[in-house]
Amino acid sequence: MKNPLVRYRLMTPGPTPVPQSALQILAQDLRHHRTEEFREIFRKAVAGLQEVFCTKNEVAIITGSGTAAMEACVVNAVPAGGKALVLYSGKFAERWAELCVRFGITPILYEVPWGEPFSAEKVAEMLRAEPEIQAVYGTLCETSTGVGHRIREIGAEVAKTDALFVVDGISGVGGMECRTDDWGIDLLAVGSQKALMTPPGLAFVATSGKAWRKMEEMNPPAFYLDLWAYRKSAKTSDTPYTPPRSLVAALAESLRMIREVGIENVWRHTSRLGRAVRAGVTAMGLEVFAKEPCEVLTLIKMPEAVDVKALLTRMEEEFGVKITGAQGYLKGKAVRIAHMGMIDYLDLVGCVAAMEVALTGQGWKVTPGAGVAAMQKEWRVKSGE
Repeated sequence: MKNPLVRYRLMTPGPTPVPQSALQILAQDLRHHRTEEFREIFRKAVAGLQEVFCTKNEVAIITGSGTAAMEACVVNAVPAGGKALVLYSGKFAERWAELCVRFGITPILYEVPWGEPFSAEKVAEMLRAEPEIQAVYGTLCETSTGVGHRIREIGAEVAKTDALFVVDGISGVGGMECRTDDWGIDLLAVGSQKALMTPPGLAFVATSGKAWRKMEEMNPPAFYLDLWAYRKSAKTSDTPYTPPRSLVAALAESLRMIREVGIENVWRHTSRLGRAVRAGVTAMGLEVFAKEPCEVLTLIKMPEAVDVKALLTRMEEEFGVKITGAQGYLKGKAVRIAHMGMIDYLDLVGCVAAMEVALTGQGWKVTPGAGVAAMQKEWRVKSGE
């Protein structure tokens, strides 16, 4: 049973901790949403999203999880009977393919082993071989593998064609570099509960001019997720359907904090945290799974002798540290530590220290303090000390 005197430390890839100032907004009395007061909050939220996404494109705010944004990016972009290229490696890349099939779209799979990146040259080759492909679906950061994919390079190749480039940025945007306009991303799907430091319940879609022109030819089989409805309402700083007013207000506050720091500074800080974590777990004799790790989370392979469920339980109950296991075929074989948003260096030092103790309790030989010492060394090196 968890000790009530131990502070809970949320370090999962989502949800992530929410700033106190945003939590205080969530605790305020509920107000009506069809008001000028809410429209001003809405405008601030959209402006914040555009800055964090590095886009001048329109951004829709949808009530729903990140999957709602993904579904909107499928049902509005490719008609039934069309073809889409899916960059297929990991549980959330698989979701793109599942959504395509559900809406009668043929997914053409470019598959690589979990943990490896995609090649932009291979994407270009597949687009030349299948010129009828109408969209390319990729993932900025694959949460299930910890890989950061080469979105900039892939986007440059897709931009040479008529196909739309659609990116799942749910787990990465706000914590790692993503320059929507510069990288040729036509539809960007994002969720509120990761690096944007807001509770689950909001989804966002940034839509390029190229995408709007393509979607004029569509009659999407959607009502709630019809992006044209969101575009129409956005002209008056509103939503087509009832928004979670408190969540939007909390989002605006979290975005204000990100903008105050500066999105590029946030990217650098998150990347630095990731390097420290990887240094720490490597010093403990563990292996980072991804060949090209992303900045917002790290997936760590566990030794065969380690009971991952017992490890996670001890870390949470004894130390209040909540990390999570892996997905798919890696379930029971790896753990994931997030390092984005309100998760800071001292949180992560405590996480690595707790993992050392939990691993030692299962017989894994770890020199006490090895992981923490490696983190400190990495942090000092990057500080120029």
